[in-house]
Amino acid sequence: MVVRGRVHGVGFRYDTVLRARSLGLAGWVRNRSDGTVEAVFEGPRELVESIVEWCGRGPAGARVDEVEVCREPPAGEQGFRLG
Repeated sequence: MVVRGRVHGVGFRYDTVLRARSLGLAGWVRNRSDGTVEAVFEGPRELVESIVEWCGRGPAGARVDEVEVCREPPAGEQGFRLG
């Protein structure tokens, strides 16, 4: 998924890592040079949907304007990391 808005410099990636790990999800999150945040989540559908919903709000200080979700077959990610 790609998150657009004020999502750099507000702890978006850090909070995403903490939430994903607490849910037992695999994948990664990274800042992109265009000012967006990109993330991949793997795990049970309801947990992935939960974190995608949270990403639509983001942490305090963030302003999320748009979330673009692209569903893909699992790639076999292990653990959750900063990309």
